[in-house]
Amino acid sequence: MTTSEGNGPVLSIRDLAVALPAGADRRYAVEGVSFDVGPGEIVCVVGESGSGKSVTAFSVMGLLAKGELAAERGEILLEGEDVLKASPERLRDLRGTRMAMIFQEPATALNPVMTIGDQIDEVLQIHTTLSPAERREKVIAIMEAMHLPDPQALYDRYPHQLSGGQRQRVMIAAAMVLDPVILIADEPTTALDVTTQAQILQLIKEMQERRRTGVLFITHDFGVVAEIADKVVVMRHGAIVEQGPAAEIFANPKVDYTRMLIASVPSLEPPSREPAMGPVAVETHDLVKGYGGKSWLGRATQPAFLAAKDVNLVVRRGETLGIVGESGSGKSTVARCIVRLVDPTSGAIEIAGTDIAGLSTRALRPYRRRVQMVFQDPYRSLNPRRTVGASVMEGAMNFGLSHEDALARAQRLMGLVGLSPDALDRYPHQFSGGQRQRIAIARALAMEPDVLIADEAVSALDVSVQKQVLELLDQVKREFDLALLFITHDLRVAAQICDRIAVMRRGEVVEEGPTRELFLNPRHEYTRTLLAAAPGRHLGHAVAAE
Repeated sequence: MTTSEGNGPVLSIRDLAVALPAGADRRYAVEGVSFDVGPGEIVCVVGESGSGKSVTAFSVMGLLAKGELAAERGEILLEGEDVLKASPERLRDLRGTRMAMIFQEPATALNPVMTIGDQIDEVLQIHTTLSPAERREKVIAIMEAMHLPDPQALYDRYPHQLSGGQRQRVMIAAAMVLDPVILIADEPTTALDVTTQAQILQLIKEMQERRRTGVLFITHDFGVVAEIADKVVVMRHGAIVEQGPAAEIFANPKVDYTRMLIASVPSLEPPSREPAMGPVAVETHDLVKGYGGKSWLGRATQPAFLAAKDVNLVVRRGETLGIVGESGSGKSTVARCIVRLVDPTSGAIEIAGTDIAGLSTRALRPYRRRVQMVFQDPYRSLNPRRTVGASVMEGAMNFGLSHEDALARAQRLMGLVGLSPDALDRYPHQFSGGQRQRIAIARALAMEPDVLIADEAVSALDVSVQKQVLELLDQVKREFDLALLFITHDLRVAAQICDRIAVMRRGEVVEEGPTRELFLNPRHEYTRTLLAAAPGRHLGHAVAAE
């Protein structure tokens, strides 16, 4: 739905410039930014990290970090009122009543010691004079509108008792309970699996159409943009490089940067791949991981919850096996069992023909080198107090390599992952997210493993950086003849990198086979549901066709 004629914009940003602190790599975080959001219109602001899209959103809400960022010039007109000139008291009144924001990670945005109902009710307590009974009724109604299950029971639950998708729905409920004229959504679906992501995007569209709310949607993913946008604003290095109706931007992007972002969306059409014929590097037999199941006296009982049930997987050298599924499907549990970060309840894990499932910590040590893992968050994977070189060299030196040989290996690996060997003397905070993930890959390769496990290793990265890291993983798999176990909730990514796919649901593998065969002819209903929920699926096919 787009802005109807005669309706003025609910949000109008004019020549916004936000200054960075002295000594930054550029003078302005954003400069010369101008665009409008009409009633009932979804405007997607898209760009890579550092493009200024989130700074623009935070400027609208008056949430810029004091002493670090400041609007130097321009106007932000909310139904004609300049929020840059509003007092703190007026801004507080506007937040929730006329404008609201939902954030990327609901687990950190919600108060863990307040019930769900109380957190939504808090907005009504601050901004209305409704009675407790009226407020409760309104909270239940907005939770029902968000398609949350059993709102009466959910009212008294805590955030940790909800799934990620349910927590995001609660955030939207708190934002929408007072019918704001503008909703700002800052990367609200990045951390969610494809089916939950599709539900949240549909929910935002429903709210926008039903309430005529203007939506400012911040994202780095043109696949998401293809699903919901009426208008697109493309930002780079703090400036708008292109804007216009979504259909026009997709059909005829005017600048190379926009074309690059669109082309970076992985296609859902897998390329043809020859089956890997190398020796088996890792396999699991009837792998089970359960939680709970011990009485207060310590006696073992049946596990209360099975995160993985009778999982049988085989990965050969030179092969990439993707494990896909929603949050809670058990895919990361299987990966952590294989690398022995958690102990399996039963079953076998064979590395080079040896079952390591029941080995003691001492007996397991020689096998630690052979299975290495790259984690989702490159910001938390590296010790901020140690140089990159120390982190890359540490594992190999712990297994007997001399300092000189470890340094030579680290320098060679830095070149392999596309970074200068001189970077070994720097600290993690001096690198971008994509560069840190390259360093994490180099650290894993320094152990010369047989098996590399990538657990959501690209989900936190911009689509253009994601593409580069995927190409790097494919390259190192071939160069080192690795078995690569690739855990992801993004089927577009899985389509491009995986030779075979195992689909997991509720701890079980429901379907497994060659990637192209599985994508073109899915046998299980759950697989079909996952494929149908992938954002930008039509865009991906269009890009592949080009």
